[in-house]
Amino acid sequence: MSERPLKIAIVAGEASGDVLAAGMIKQILAIHPDAQFTGIAGPNMLEQGCKTLFDMEELSVMGIVEVLSRIRRLLFIRKSVLQHFTEDPPDVFIGVDAPDFNLPLEKKLKKLGIKTVHYVSPTVWAWRENRIFGIAEATNLVLSIFPFEKAVYDKHGFPCQFVGHTMADDIALYPDQALARQQLDGVELSENAKVLALLPGSRGGEVSMLLEIFLLSASKVCATVDDLHVIIPAVNESRKNQIEAIVATFKDSPKYPKNMHISVVMRQSRNVMIAADGILLASGTASLEAMLCKRPMVVAYRLKWLTHQIMKVMYKPNYFSLPNVLADKPIVPELLQEEVNPETISKYLIPMFSGDSLKVPEEFVGLHKMLKQDADKQAAAAVLKLIGAQYE
Repeated sequence: MSERPLKIAIVAGEASGDVLAAGMIKQILAIHPDAQFTGIAGPNMLEQGCKTLFDMEELSVMGIVEVLSRIRRLLFIRKSVLQHFTEDPPDVFIGVDAPDFNLPLEKKLKKLGIKTVHYVSPTVWAWRENRIFGIAEATNLVLSIFPFEKAVYDKHGFPCQFVGHTMADDIALYPDQALARQQLDGVELSENAKVLALLPGSRGGEVSMLLEIFLLSASKVCATVDDLHVIIPAVNESRKNQIEAIVATFKDSPKYPKNMHISVVMRQSRNVMIAADGILLASGTASLEAMLCKRPMVVAYRLKWLTHQIMKVMYKPNYFSLPNVLADKPIVPELLQEEVNPETISKYLIPMFSGDSLKVPEEFVGLHKMLKQDADKQAAAAVLKLIGAQYE
């Protein structure tokens, strides 16, 4: 490599990818402090100095039907990003998750002679394993966050490195609930308060589909649990405004219990989870974080009807929540489609407030240890090694 600063292109499509990318950027900067990062960035990446070409929120779309409704804008963004990096080629392009957006981009850039990395394996272990051949066309290296993913790539002889998950490195094996409650910003809790964390997702569509049901479920818990505090963390200002609007409507309805406290906070999801006695959340990376925080949880998800019909045919694993997928057994309740209703949800939540919520499930600790691999450093080193730059 020449003495000029490294130019690294990086695109994340949602909040979880923003966290992974930011950790890797920080580690690359520790070795190459003049490295330049440009792409599509979330708030954590921006804090590390990454320049963004578009608002990451525009890529935060999930579900086949939902993507189709935004397809023209998504294609325009991808074409614009491709043109930018064609005219100003980076030393490497890193697509962080968002495979439907990033893999076609990686394929075109790779054909131009640019090294490409895909961070977070597409779910080839869950459906359409033959996608691995398209991934091989698009990328020089896949960085996987789960150990069972590497076995699939090894079977096909394609370069893949298991790096673990940055959250497993950041979160203590036995988190301090009392300290987390003290550190919550903007929330006052009494000594005997019971805390229910609601995480209806980082995307607008998820919040629209789930939050009202989550609030109704919380109201049923409130009927049997004294001094219940419901805390809802928002990933950004846009989600916070959306959540507050739904909460305001709920408070005006006759279904709102006047003894239920509701707080909406910004970017404190981890502290909120650790502080909680129970968590109700949308399926996704948040369920992995809740597991690492060692809190009891209910994982719920709803899809558009057509998306669900397609996924029923294509999805192979027995479970959809990450704790259950990792354990390959049902260690947390997971509810889908019609099961996502206040009666069913509250049936699972209420016992969390009567037992010993401080008891840490040992399965959670074992899975945590498996994912604790110094992910940020491993990912940074793998990228730098690929492009022949100093990596230690």
